[in-house]
Amino acid sequence: MSATIITMGVHILDILGRYVTRIPEGQNIDVIDEIRLTVAGTAGGTAVDLAKLGAQVVAMGAIGHDAPGNFIFRTMQDFGIDVSNMVRKDCAQTSCTMLPIRPNGARPALHVPGTNNEFSLDDINWDVLAEADYLHFGGTCLMAKMDGQPTAEVLKFAREHGVVTTWDILAVDRPDLLDIIEPGLPYVDYFMPGLEEAELISGLTVRNDVIQFFLDRGAKHVVFKMGGEGSCIAGPDMDEIRIPAYKAKVVDSTGCGDSYCAGFIVGLSKGWDLTQSARLGAACGGLVVQGLGSDAGIVNLEETIEFMNTAEPLPITV
Repeated sequence: MSATIITMGVHILDILGRYVTRIPEGQNIDVIDEIRLTVAGTAGGTAVDLAKLGAQVVAMGAIGHDAPGNFIFRTMQDFGIDVSNMVRKDCAQTSCTMLPIRPNGARPALHVPGTNNEFSLDDINWDVLAEADYLHFGGTCLMAKMDGQPTAEVLKFAREHGVVTTWDILAVDRPDLLDIIEPGLPYVDYFMPGLEEAELISGLTVRNDVIQFFLDRGAKHVVFKMGGEGSCIAGPDMDEIRIPAYKAKVVDSTGCGDSYCAGFIVGLSKGWDLTQSARLGAACGGLVVQGLGSDAGIVNLEETIEFMNTAEPLPITV
């Protein structure tokens, strides 16, 4: 039987358009190539990618009683994700983001936090969490009722019940950023932010110093995603592992980090070592970046492994 992976946290409906070079003046119209709706967020987007890779996924998060919430619920259900532990909220709309994608793949965002800010400890099915094999917690800084000590309580509960914990964030520049992150670090097996986010939290800019900053505060491993420079993995009793990104045509960078997390977790769940698991994560990112939206590119595990084994790795320069 495959491992049970819980994805908990931020669920967003993304509305993406490509390519956008300007906002038309007044009420004028620009014609673009494509518009898509996708399930996104560091929990929702990762859940979809995990399901595409064949994982057994249980989603936990909050959506509204509205059309965006219905889209997220039904789309995840169509991918075979267990959505019975998603909660509906009457007090806010489902979280949504508009993403005008630039020709270089960059993605400025217009975001409504919505129901993600209403998700709380009371919404968690603790019995289901206790029986899981993996918990991927995603979205810290965009969940007002879960940020800080509540996140630590979730990760601590998972650790005490033998659940492997992974943690991704959506860092925003705010004065209490470290205060939000630090309580959970002693309970996370794999802390998986982007390197720029890790630098923002720590206030440091030298990668080795950033790594040590989080290891000193209790993280068992750090896994930093670095875009075209690949990724790195480090722990207190191991040398840093560097994994290159794969050469790919860049269409849209939305969700590449979420897909990396999905591939990495699937690799771990299959008993692969850290290097191979990270290579699968990099392959997922290399596929997603070639299409519009966080669910683009990935078809299944077999085709992702084929890409991993045949695509050209980019050089590591830093």
